[in-house]
Formats: sequence, C-alpha cells, structure tokens
Amino acid sequence: MTAVDPRPLTGEPVALDLLNTRWAGEEGPHDLFAGAAGLSRLEGLAVWLESTGLAGRFRADAPTLVHLLTAREALARAVADPAEESARALVDAVLEHGRIRPTLSAHGIGERTEFDDRSWGPAWTAARNYLELLESGPDRIRKCASATCLLHFHDVSRNGTRRWCSMAVCGNRAKASRHYARTRER
Repeated sequence: MTAVDPRPLTGEPVALDLLNTRWAGEEGPHDLFAGAAGLSRLEGLAVWLESTGLAGRFRADAPTLVHLLTAREALARAVADPAEESARALVDAVLEHGRIRPTLSAHGIGERTEFDDRSWGPAWTAARNYLELLESGPDRIRKCASATCLLHFHDVSRNGTRRWCSMAVCGNRAKASRHYARTRER
C-alpha cells in the first residue's frame, strides 16, 4: 500500500506534477523525493508514481529516482526560461532515452513507447509531456503568482487567466492580505 501524497497540489500534467514534488509549506521547503512527510526517498517516488498513474508500469527504485531527479532539474530550468539553450539541451538529453514506435494492430494505428533502460521511463514520460504542453499552449504553463509558492500548474481556464495554484490556499492568502491592507489604511 502506498502512503498518502502530502503535496498541496496534485493532478497536474506529469511534467508539472514532477516539478510540484518540491513545494513550500509554512514550516519551510519540502521535497517528496528527499524525506517530506517522513517518507523515505523511494517511498516518495512510489507515492509520485502512484499519483501520476505510472506505478503499474515502472518501479520505485534508486536508478528511476536518479533519472527522475535529472528530469525534474531539466524541466525546472526549461519552465523557468524556455529560451535558455542549456535548459533545452537538458530536456533533450532526457528525451534521448526513449522513443515512440508506431504500431499497427487489429484496432488500427497505435504507438508503443520504448526505452533504452526502463528506469528512464518516468523521466522520459515527464519530458515528453512537457513537449506536449508546449505544443498545446506554452503560455498556459504557469508558476503560482504567490511569491512564496513554488508550485506550477497548467491553466485550463476558458480565458487563460488563472493565477494561483489553488484559490483555496494561495489565492485566499492574497485576497486576505489585500483586505487586511485596505482595512489597516482606514
């Protein structure tokens, strides 16, 4: 049985969900892959694999964790500055470890993902998902507008104006802060 996911924001596309394995709480920074909520590094990996639907396909082992940390750093740099050539090179380096093979079956055209080493699977999947997000709308990949929040999200709102990782947390804090400032001025 997998432990409960302690992260404040889950359910984002895999690439952003990987970035969100680091977050800031009231008691300081947290890292799901570095002992957050009393989990070991591999337990944190198992939680993440389960939450992203990858647990049945990939193992929560040390090589997978190392490759996932490589992908997380590459994605963090690419999301922070998509024009940075070295960040793009890091994402490309992760993508080198897998490919999509077209297939033909009785049901029609399909695809099969292949990896030179299965432990690269989750890292490659996250990097590939980042490319898909870029293709569908790079301006919809956002960091929470709160200065103290580290979380990222894919803005799927109709008009593309989402600012907060969560209205219940960061959005509410911002509203409360503005209200407090207004009432203090009076």
